Amino acid sequence: MLIGRIGAASPLAGQTANLDSITAVVIGGTSLFGGRGSIVGTLVGALIVGVFRNGLALYGLDNLWQEFAVGLLIIVAVALDQWIRKVAA
Repeated sequence: MLIGRIGAASPLAGQTANLDSITAVVIGGTSLFGGRGSIVGTLVGALIVGVFRNGLALYGLDNLWQEFAVGLLIIVAVALDQWIRKVAA
């Protein structure tokens, strides 16, 4: 799918797709520890990650720092999920 989008084949294309998809799922409300989640939440999470990454690219941030920012985003999302679980219990 990515080859059709960019019009060229590269073994390095799409390296960050796994990180983006996991981040989108966690931001969408799915717990990494199981038990809850929704498709609509995942779609909203994918939209948030896409807009976030696009904003970083438009800002001119290097790809390495974009990956760092998305990694920070997933750490914050998991920490927030753990805090919500602790408060609910």
